Amino acid sequence: MRHTLPIAPQFYVTAPQPCPYLEGRMERKLFTALQGEGAERLNNSLSQQGFRRSQNVLYRPSCAECNACLSARIDVSAFTPSKSQARTARRNGHLVRKATSPWATEDQYALFRRYLDARHADGGMADMDVFEFAAMVEETPIRSRVIEYADPDRDELVGVSLTDVLEDGLSMVYSFYTPDRPKASLGTFMILDHIEIAREAGLPYVYLGYWVPGSQKMGYKAKFSGLEIYVGGEWQKMRDPAAFYPETHPLSTDPIAEQVANISLPDRRPTSK
Repeated sequence: MRHTLPIAPQFYVTAPQPCPYLEGRMERKLFTALQGEGAERLNNSLSQQGFRRSQNVLYRPSCAECNACLSARIDVSAFTPSKSQARTARRNGHLVRKATSPWATEDQYALFRRYLDARHADGGMADMDVFEFAAMVEETPIRSRVIEYADPDRDELVGVSLTDVLEDGLSMVYSFYTPDRPKASLGTFMILDHIEIAREAGLPYVYLGYWVPGSQKMGYKAKFSGLEIYVGGEWQKMRDPAAFYPETHPLSTDPIAEQVANISLPDRRPTSK
């Protein structure tokens, strides 16, 4: 009988670079590799502690003098659509949803390029080519889906979400949509539809990534009822978005060693052969 020895994941920190959300600030990330037979358990555990997935990496902001980025999720049971969100759902009710395995297509990439060129032409993903796009979609060691939204009247792909299926919810890893329909509010619609998918599947949460107070790009997330944010090592209900502000101070972020020490890792179950 041979046992595989449990090996704790190793954590690293990226070099500082300009923050994409708050002008004049620098960002860095704490990250670890997502691989091996324990990838699913590690992703579930760290997602519940504010981490996000990018291909085979899990990361969380760890900026030296700023703690503005707050992981956000929607409590499906506490969500009630606003009048505006209800109108958005009705406006896009004719769209056809299709969930597929994580496989990139030419139509997806064409839509992705149009979205970036219109919305994020100066962002970090602006130069992503078709091979890098395919890697973003397909390099996943866990249970992931590509959820497409098509307009049957025009035979047109209008929205795509790369979505992870967690033990306690759906995580919207990356979403993009046609920039030609600004009044359709397709980004909001895809979140609303993911709430419905989670409700139908009996999953309690929809993970939205990071909400950044003071960032106009991220302001839309605070408009969803039932929102929770990860603060001080625990999830808290969002009550008044105005009560949160992007704190900047040399002591606002714990040292890396303390952060790693406070991360709860899943039980690593040895396998026998």
